[in-house]
Amino acid sequence: MSTVISNIFGVLSQTVSIYSYILILRVLLTWFPNIDWSNPILSSVSSITDPYLNLFRGIIPAIGGLDISPILAFILLNVVESMLLNLQFAVVNSNLINSFA
Repeated sequence: MSTVISNIFGVLSQTVSIYSYILILRVLLTWFPNIDWSNPILSSVSSITDPYLNLFRGIIPAIGGLDISPILAFILLNVVESMLLNLQFAVVNSNLINSFA
């Protein structure tokens, strides 16, 4: 059972990591103002990332036209990913300790 839980935490951690890469792509694409966002791939990236980024845009407004809210978004994603990895290793370690007891 603990192996299943460990795998779940691992999958969740990988999912957060993949989402971070998609978020990086979204932030980089905003540097190019002439991009056609009606492209299905780009609109998918936008629809996946914008709800999460909008949470932070409400907290940190743009300063001089520069949106720094993704910084806070990345910090939170890194914290969540670290917590998931720590939980995964904690479950693995407890399983190892229990197997020797």
